[in-house]
Amino acid sequence: MNRILGIDPGSRLTGYGIIEMHERRAIWVSSGCIRVKSTNLAERLREICEGIQSLLDEFQPHETAIEQVFVHRNPASALKLGQARGAAMSTVALRALPVSEYSPTQIKQAITGRGNAAKAQIQHMTMTLLGLSKLPQEDAADALAVALCHAHINQGLEKRDLQGQRSTARRGSRWQESDLASISSGNIKRSSKR
Repeated sequence: MNRILGIDPGSRLTGYGIIEMHERRAIWVSSGCIRVKSTNLAERLREICEGIQSLLDEFQPHETAIEQVFVHRNPASALKLGQARGAAMSTVALRALPVSEYSPTQIKQAITGRGNAAKAQIQHMTMTLLGLSKLPQEDAADALAVALCHAHINQGLEKRDLQGQRSTARRGSRWQESDLASISSGNIKRSSKR
């Protein structure tokens, strides 16, 4: 079992989604939003940190995935989003948990098969993939999608690594067999520089 915390950062609303992977099956554990009340930026960041700490204490995830910042038309909004993301990442990093980052396009592609999917499609697919009875709130759905993307990519990497290990083992045994078959005192050629 592997428990993953997905985070969709925001300066006013930070979505979170927690799933557990049992073999290749994703199971919903919790999701929701950290709602920031303060108007002061430093206080907002503190509230995000406290919210993430509370989630880490309660659910004890093994790893975390977070959405990367994409540039908005408004640079001030992008900066605030980056600060909220930094606060969340720092809180997780202080617990020495691994943090993986994914672009919005990677997340949409992993969940819907299309890198330009709409929010409604993300909500629908997270509900379907996790067997939820109703659509999750937008920010919570985005965070669940981040966690599902991480699980999907990790499963692909594990499968590729396992196939690579098998392939290397087969190549290694063939190489050893062929080496043993061809090594004899009569067929070893030595090259020399002249």
